[in-house]
Amino acid sequence: MTDTAPQASGYDAAGPDASDDAALITRSLRTPDCFGALFDRHAPAISRYITRRLGPDAADDLVAETFLAAFRRRGRYDAAQADARPWLYGIATRLIGRHRRDEVRFFRAIARTGVDPAAEPVADQVTDRVAAQAASRELAAAVAALSRAQRDVLLLVASGLSYQEAGLALGVPAGTVSSRLARARRKVREALGGQDPTRPGRDSLE
Repeated sequence: MTDTAPQASGYDAAGPDASDDAALITRSLRTPDCFGALFDRHAPAISRYITRRLGPDAADDLVAETFLAAFRRRGRYDAAQADARPWLYGIATRLIGRHRRDEVRFFRAIARTGVDPAAEPVADQVTDRVAAQAASRELAAAVAALSRAQRDVLLLVASGLSYQEAGLALGVPAGTVSSRLARARRKVREALGGQDPTRPGRDSLE
């Protein structure tokens, strides 16, 4: 693999270390083409995360930038972390940080029009309740009004990361994630009249 954005590869990710991203990244130091399997494995989720925050038009370029940055930094990856998702989400979140105004405009446009250009087809499985209800004007307005730190935590956890994984992505302790998330959820709950769409099966925050 050259120093260009990783693409989908024909590498067999079903080998003995298929469940271990760290082993795959380590192997890619010797065989760079192996890194394409990491792209195959995680690019769809990273794309959904970026689309949820910036819309579909920005997603392809930022997914490519995320994996290019990861490829270039793979020699510094902490092999003790078997799952590379927090690392990849962290890179994507930092790239999204360069487009904060675009992100706020994106959510405000949804709040204004009620039209969500990032909505997925009904046949596709949504990864979180935020995505499922993002066409809600009140929800979009509430997300747009959050601070950068609160929005990062809310949408990382809504994308399926644990508090610890979100902390790894952001470089903060899990306790910081918990406190930021509590504040974000409280604001979202207030905007939605007591409902919390980030907790499946729950109507309100604890």
